[in-house]
Amino acid sequence: MNNSIDMTEYMNNGIENIVNDIIRASLHNPRETAFIMKYMLYSKEAMKKRALYENKGHNIPPFLIASITSSCNLFCKGCYARANKTCGEGLDNNQLATERWNDIFKEAKELGISFILLAGGEPLMRMDVIEKAGETKEIIFPIFTNGTVMNESYIQLFDHNRNLVPIISIEGDKLQTDERRGVGTYDTLMATMDTMKKKGILFGASVTVTAKNIQTIISKEFIDKLYSKGCKALVFVEYVPVAVTSKELAPADAERALLEQELESLRTRYEDVVFLSFPGDEKSTGGCLAAGRGFFHINVNGGAEPCPFSPYSDTSLRDCTLLEALQSPLFKKLKELEILMGEHTGGCVLFEMEAEVKKIVGNSVQLAVN
Repeated sequence: MNNSIDMTEYMNNGIENIVNDIIRASLHNPRETAFIMKYMLYSKEAMKKRALYENKGHNIPPFLIASITSSCNLFCKGCYARANKTCGEGLDNNQLATERWNDIFKEAKELGISFILLAGGEPLMRMDVIEKAGETKEIIFPIFTNGTVMNESYIQLFDHNRNLVPIISIEGDKLQTDERRGVGTYDTLMATMDTMKKKGILFGASVTVTAKNIQTIISKEFIDKLYSKGCKALVFVEYVPVAVTSKELAPADAERALLEQELESLRTRYEDVVFLSFPGDEKSTGGCLAAGRGFFHINVNGGAEPCPFSPYSDTSLRDCTLLEALQSPLFKKLKELEILMGEHTGGCVLFEMEAEVKKIVGNSVQLAVN
């Protein structure tokens, strides 16, 4: 059995487990449960579609990451996107049009893709795209948002489109969150969570894991706080340094081991909450999931990239279909040369092997921001 078949089985089982967890988390909410029950049927059909493509020699990842805007209203300290110039002012002149994103969502549905993670910038700054996502009921769209622009219009949109799942970014306690994201951010997030809980809207939280906040974010006090607010998914994302000077903030082996150990305990203790770790959970897959092996990233301009932390592209969704983008020469090279299959200690493989990736792509691949 080759690695691609093993990968498909792993991701299929993972999606089914997540859906089952969401069902348990939403049984108290009839509207949420009704949607999830329908989604279960969609998910099974999606698995069949991916299997059919697999038989034809095409590995279709179960999920995508799509950065739909380069605009953001916050200036978070150490922001990877701003440092990499994929987020900021004056960068949105060439962003994909609403209708092209809508077409991509439809193409994804036909390929059997079950999840599309919407990111930015701040994705809620493009309600036009979010509304199109809501129309594609066969796909769940986790929306990674800073939570500060979630007005009444968005609350209504999420209430009427249960396939849109806000994932709110938080850095730890009030001091840690406000220090990185701006004074007053923590209180705004708490109020937003209270509103969504009152409406019965399924939502989660995303935490950037650093060497400085690791003890806070795995503490019972922190987890219980989010749980009491109604949070039903918690995604731990390891901090990726923006420069050599910020490398000390990245979690080391000891912090990764601590997080991995605590995740096992959390998954047992909170049975109605989904806990995910990126890229830590990739350890169990035998390598990096990027470049279409388990997912890939579409940047704001339509470039098909291995992942957000490896911003290189030789293929644009402006000029090709989603299926064609999965055949990107860059993706093929990364797989053929087994860059993705290197020993995985929990950190970001492609970020750690940036020099090798650049050597592979050579002059044929441009930085995604060009």
